[in-house]
Amino acid sequence: MRMKNLYKKPITNLRCSSWSRYCSISLVILWTLLILGCILLLHLYSNNNTSLNIIHPPPLPSHFHQLQHVEKENFQIPPPNKKRSPQSKSITPLVDEFLDQDSSLRHVFFPHKTIDPMKTIGKGKNDSYNYYYPGKIWLDTDGNPIQAHGGCILYDENSSTYYWYGEYKDGPTYLHNNKGPARVDIIGVGCYSSKDLWTWKKEGIALAAEKTDKTHDLHKSNVLERPKVIYNEKTRKYVMWMHIDNANYAKATVGIAFSDTPTGPFKYLGSQRPHRYQSRDMTLFKDEDNVAYLIYSSEENNVMHIGPLTEDYLNVTSVMKRIFVGQRREAPAMFKHKGTYYMVTSGCTGWAPNEALVHSAETILGTWETIGNPCVAGNKMFRVSTFLAQSTFVLPLTRFPGLFIFMADRWNPSELRDSRYVWLPLIVDGHEDQAFQYGFDNKLWPRVSIYWHKKWKLPLGWNTF
Repeated sequence: MRMKNLYKKPITNLRCSSWSRYCSISLVILWTLLILGCILLLHLYSNNNTSLNIIHPPPLPSHFHQLQHVEKENFQIPPPNKKRSPQSKSITPLVDEFLDQDSSLRHVFFPHKTIDPMKTIGKGKNDSYNYYYPGKIWLDTDGNPIQAHGGCILYDENSSTYYWYGEYKDGPTYLHNNKGPARVDIIGVGCYSSKDLWTWKKEGIALAAEKTDKTHDLHKSNVLERPKVIYNEKTRKYVMWMHIDNANYAKATVGIAFSDTPTGPFKYLGSQRPHRYQSRDMTLFKDEDNVAYLIYSSEENNVMHIGPLTEDYLNVTSVMKRIFVGQRREAPAMFKHKGTYYMVTSGCTGWAPNEALVHSAETILGTWETIGNPCVAGNKMFRVSTFLAQSTFVLPLTRFPGLFIFMADRWNPSELRDSRYVWLPLIVDGHEDQAFQYGFDNKLWPRVSIYWHKKWKLPLGWNTF
């Protein structure tokens, strides 16, 4: 026994000695790595590296916090109406009520109260001056409801003026051949001007309908939707693109027009199927390098297409990218923030409101990923129905990076001329959202949020004038 103990002892001592040397070397390596890591972190911090900002996002400006306050809509959904025809495309009982023109909640969706900016001019800062009231009747400077649906806003640097273009729907609503979607005869594209994005002066019809020639694209019996206008610095022309269709929505084309002035009249050049594909809901996006892009819902609304325009903005090039394949998205509204492209879209459910989605891409023709629903509301049904509205445009406010105006239409299918505007603050902040669909890099995108307000105003100092 003693011999075994004497034999084992030196072996045990040898193992301990080796382990001690191994631990000492490991500790030296570990301390070296920790010191190098601290030096690297200090270097990154001193240079204000953006990756650190993503990990620890900077606090949002104080005026953003006020806009992020979510308001609740308190209303009671009435019991189901047995006489009501089923709404196969609706997603919530709230949408069923919205589509029912006899609903007891009609006054909630389309309140009778009007917002007249002219009655508050010159009053103090504590009154209703410059407050937006989503869903209420918005009057122009002449006291008439603004008619600029499905439109866009162009800031014209030549005149330091904002111009709002949209469908002028001030006509009777009817069904084509007593079936199909509700519609109004083409009147034209309305144009309004403003210095403050709140008080709007009617400039007239920028592109008028054709009343006699039934073969013309703009004949009143056809369809003109979602006009978008951009300015070409090289040609000094204002260029308008729009969805042009026939009465049964089988034509599926884009129309192009141009003007020497922002108020028109615009000269109509004709229509086409871009890249030889169908085009229905569409928008334009002009990038910082002045390259303009057409984005349109195509292939029976199953795929979205993006392609650059020619230098004069009057045609498409041969380049085109197919995105959102099989996802059935429409009503695109694109914007850009800190080099990242974003797009808000809706589903394809006719006049029935549905859930908005926001998508992101590092390059406009690159891989687009779907982040999710950007709507923030106290009422879940408001959130999944995009506040009972549909996206049309996103307007950047250059004085406050990260703050945008989300423009949407609350369509009134029983009386389209009484469709309302839903303008809300859209904020891109530093917090991360994981994309619903993503590649191997598992990229995190800055969060995009649209906040519901019954009443809100832009922060002081937003205007560049």
